[in-house]
Amino acid sequence: MAEITLVEAVNLALAHELEHDPNVVLFGEDVGVNGGVFRATVDLQRRFGAERVMDTPLAEAAIAGIAVGMAAAGLRPIAEIQFTGFIYPAIDHIINHASRLRHRTRGRLTCPMVLRSPYGAGIHAPEHHSESPEAFFAHIPGLRMVIPSSPARAYGLLLAAIRDPDPVIFFEPTRLYRLLKQEVIDNGEALPLDVCFVVREGTDITLIAWGAMLQETLAAADVLAQEGIMAEVIDVATLKPLDMTTILESVAKTGRCVIVHEAPRCAGFGAEIAANLAERGLLSLLSPVQRVAGYDVVVPLAKLEHAYMPDTGRILAAARTALEFK
Repeated sequence: MAEITLVEAVNLALAHELEHDPNVVLFGEDVGVNGGVFRATVDLQRRFGAERVMDTPLAEAAIAGIAVGMAAAGLRPIAEIQFTGFIYPAIDHIINHASRLRHRTRGRLTCPMVLRSPYGAGIHAPEHHSESPEAFFAHIPGLRMVIPSSPARAYGLLLAAIRDPDPVIFFEPTRLYRLLKQEVIDNGEALPLDVCFVVREGTDITLIAWGAMLQETLAAADVLAQEGIMAEVIDVATLKPLDMTTILESVAKTGRCVIVHEAPRCAGFGAEIAANLAERGLLSLLSPVQRVAGYDVVVPLAKLEHAYMPDTGRILAAARTALEFK
């Protein structure tokens, strides 16, 4: 069982589905000959041919529209948007067609497509390469919004996304592409969608995160443990549909909650979790829910990113605020 990076796990999952399902096709800007800007699709065109792994023009609206048409015709397209900062021309097709096809046809047609995109800050990229727009897509009825936090999660969740009968937006944290390695078995076993994962058991406070922020959150939990505070850490993984059951059960046990994401604070997805806790878990809370998020500004260029992104210190400060209430 090999230890691989997250980007290698994505490649492994793509290769597995291309090999085992002839209806799977993969396309996007530079995914074929060059193997993608992050090498997530390297060698796949050589293995499966240019008719199944295709390079496209620089035209995100066309990429999304083609994916909808392919899905409606019975294929399982996997479309890549090179960076999430370039995803906005594709939103027309995502909202008006992909997310509505099942409803519009009263179930006669579905849209089994995956729209993949590297996302998030932390790699010192220029403007338009570091956004975290997951809340946009979580707001759209008819879509699934999935974000892996580790190589094993990426492999299992991407398999599940490709096999799902409805459209899935699959954001891959660029900072995690090569940050850590993990043992991943290429056995074709998917992980469940629509559930949160409890990655660390605890009794004193619940820390909730997804994507790259899970690393800082786990580091904060380590520091708290040294102080005798047992934090439960939850990886949301599928933001839409949101598994509030797992979150509510955790908060019922701990009584305190900190939500962490790198997207801007205003209307970030953490607010949705906090609102659900207020509506359905208020009597379990011993202190106000704390949010640790990016600031309400455009992600700063290059090396200034570190001042924007939530870090372990900010998470610890929020946790200690929550723990002050008796």
